[in-house]
Amino acid sequence: MLKAHRQSVHRVIWLLFIVCFAASAEDNSSRLHPHKVTAKESPAPEPGAENELIPSLVDELHSPEDWYNKKRPELMKLWMQILGKVEPDKRDRRWFGDIRKAVIRDRREMDKYWRLEVDLPIEKDFYQHHLLLLPRNQGRGPFPAVVCWTSSSPDYTAPEQWWGGWLAEHGYVVLTSWSFIRHYRDDTNYASGAAEKVYQRFGHWLGLGKMVDDARREAEYLRSLKQVDRRRLGFIGFSLGAKAAVYVAAFAPEFKAIIALDPHIAVNGSTNWYDPWYLDWLRPFPDIPTPQHTVLSLLNPDTARPGFEHDHHELMALAAPRAFLLIGGSQSEDHGGDSDDLESWGYVNRAREVYRLLGVPDRIEYVSTNDGHKPTGPNIDPAWRAFFEHWLKQTPIR
Repeated sequence: MLKAHRQSVHRVIWLLFIVCFAASAEDNSSRLHPHKVTAKESPAPEPGAENELIPSLVDELHSPEDWYNKKRPELMKLWMQILGKVEPDKRDRRWFGDIRKAVIRDRREMDKYWRLEVDLPIEKDFYQHHLLLLPRNQGRGPFPAVVCWTSSSPDYTAPEQWWGGWLAEHGYVVLTSWSFIRHYRDDTNYASGAAEKVYQRFGHWLGLGKMVDDARREAEYLRSLKQVDRRRLGFIGFSLGAKAAVYVAAFAPEFKAIIALDPHIAVNGSTNWYDPWYLDWLRPFPDIPTPQHTVLSLLNPDTARPGFEHDHHELMALAAPRAFLLIGGSQSEDHGGDSDDLESWGYVNRAREVYRLLGVPDRIEYVSTNDGHKPTGPNIDPAWRAFFEHWLKQTPIR
């Protein structure tokens, strides 16, 4: 009886969020324009892009079968060209072993959860630092689990304070981590050659593609734990971690509910998706070593038209029918910084067209706040909590 009551309460809370933000977004539901390009270092300034329309993904599609059999394979092929791969190929496998061979460095008893410092063998010769939080005195489980990635400044433990402590206290297993571009082999990072080490060992594998596989390795570890319900996995990341979340949503089907907290969703707007450790726009492809064949040329094949033909609305659409939440930190027009602002609506609206075609329009949401470029806030916190409670507990996606 009590469990049923709690489920009912959580469902009402999530529905209230949907209604509340739908009402606040009413004037934004028709936005379909790209973000204005304000990043001063963007290799493609694209003047006037904001006056064009983001290309629709459902034109000439009439059914879910059309999406799965026609458009989705086209997008997958394109993004695989861009990323190189999202998992090791046969030649790469020699560098990967059993992710379950974790090294536990410390174990502490908190009020409502166990806190373990764990190093995981992401590669055979590289153990990545993590925190593992296990619910304590909350039943035997199995529990839903969430991977939490930090941003570009604090270390891998920060998500415990942002989200992990609350999640663990409310019956979730939590694994906190960070992108390899924060900490990689030989203690390299994005500024000291982490992306180059990936190229040297694995060939054409862009940073965001490598992040997808790292997250999938973490999911594999979580699914090996008896405390975890392997069917109920979530992912949340802020800033750098949110950028990873967009690609995890598209290419890591293990995760059923994904939150990107202020990634700045536009691939060419006011942030640095073009950097070598993310999408490396200007590096010539190894199979066709000419300056004309680059990530930029694939994202923007029609240089006569302002704005890119391919953008992150495609990746949000590839996440369907799983649940995806974008949280933005600015409600200004063209914020001109790292935050998702009102101009991010166009990408969500285009992706929602695919979700609508599949009959699950409620599984993609944009919560627009004025909390700033931060991992927590008065409007941010209720949103991510309600999202995970709904999609990982009350109405889990199988």
